[in-house]
Amino acid sequence: MKIVYLITGSGGSFYCGNCYRDMLYVRAIRKVRGVIAKPIPLYLPPDKAYIREGFEKEVFFGAISMYLREKVRIFRNMPAFMDKLVDSNPLLKLAARQAGATRTEGYEDLTLNMIEGDNAFRSHEVDRLVRYLLQDDKPDVIHLSNALILGLARQIKKRMDIKIVCSLLNEDDWIDDMAEPYQSKAWSIIAKEAVHVDDFITPSSYSKELFKKKTGLSGENVHVVPLGFDPENTIHDKTMPANPSLGYFCRVNSHNGFDKLADAFLEIKSNNLVPDLSLHVCGGFTGDDKPFISDQIKKFREKGFQKSVRIYPEFLGNKKMEFFRNVNVISVPVRKYDGYGLYILEANGAGIPVVQPATGAFPEILGMTSGGIVYSPDNKEELVKSLVRLLIDPSMQKEFGDAGSKNVRSKLSLEKMSIALSEIYNRK
Repeated sequence: MKIVYLITGSGGSFYCGNCYRDMLYVRAIRKVRGVIAKPIPLYLPPDKAYIREGFEKEVFFGAISMYLREKVRIFRNMPAFMDKLVDSNPLLKLAARQAGATRTEGYEDLTLNMIEGDNAFRSHEVDRLVRYLLQDDKPDVIHLSNALILGLARQIKKRMDIKIVCSLLNEDDWIDDMAEPYQSKAWSIIAKEAVHVDDFITPSSYSKELFKKKTGLSGENVHVVPLGFDPENTIHDKTMPANPSLGYFCRVNSHNGFDKLADAFLEIKSNNLVPDLSLHVCGGFTGDDKPFISDQIKKFREKGFQKSVRIYPEFLGNKKMEFFRNVNVISVPVRKYDGYGLYILEANGAGIPVVQPATGAFPEILGMTSGGIVYSPDNKEELVKSLVRLLIDPSMQKEFGDAGSKNVRSKLSLEKMSIALSEIYNRK
């Protein structure tokens, strides 16, 4: 069986759970005998950390040409040969380094066009993709990385008799940031275009129910496959730092509640509730996030605790493992309702307990890993209380950390996910 993954790029400047999820799908299905999995990048070249997954060199629907057609009138009808010029590898790599426009304002029409497909995914570029797909053996399955590119399903189905699968996770983060009527239109178009997808895959029951609610669809072909995760560079018998340390592991922005954790940390420090506590921050950010981060650093300085805060410049490889070795507890007190939260699996896999709001899929995940505690969302007092309770109790940290590490490996392995994915790909 040959499976092609069409994967949208994020620019690689921050911890992108969806990007990591796509790579986990590729790794998992390759564990099945007789399966060939080929990831193809859309918009931008793949993040450097994922190049080793065997991405194709060709980038389709280049971000620069798509943006120019949407935003600059004179480029709206530019000939196909111009795409190759503006979407050359050097320019796309430059765009990837500058990528940071993760706000919806100004991208509403482009979002709707990508979901519907007629305008954003130009016929000549879809034809180029199909020719590329057919140059070797025809794929058995094409897997779209998210519902925001759902318009590709219809475009490809017109040209190929092929099964199409689409991932669902956190599309609402983007869509629900848009003003009306764009928001309602987006979900309405997704519901209409969903008929061109054979099966949807999502990692949580929460995410499935949200999709059903937003689209009004029955969800009969939406399958819940919890993300599998085989921790790399496993920290055996993790030794807790000499002084207690609190960790944040995610993109550093307001949506993910970094300011909430900053305020909780400042309260704990100001009242000396956990002596010698430090805060470690890892996950990257975009240009849009810089003013927000500056505001948080200003708060640390005003309280005189800036020396107790460490921000890691990288969030992959050795730097990520160094971060994990240096923290006792991790918390990402998100404002948004997350459909999964791979950072929980990463933390638990490294033997680190988490403190998370009881929102989205978090209770569901922690119900499987037993690797932490949940608290009432938007309740600073309860967040502080939960953090202090865990930070001052090494035995509780070890209990949750050991349970999380064990359960990630036994219940949420790549092996288990590969079996579930294979069943869906072979489903008639």
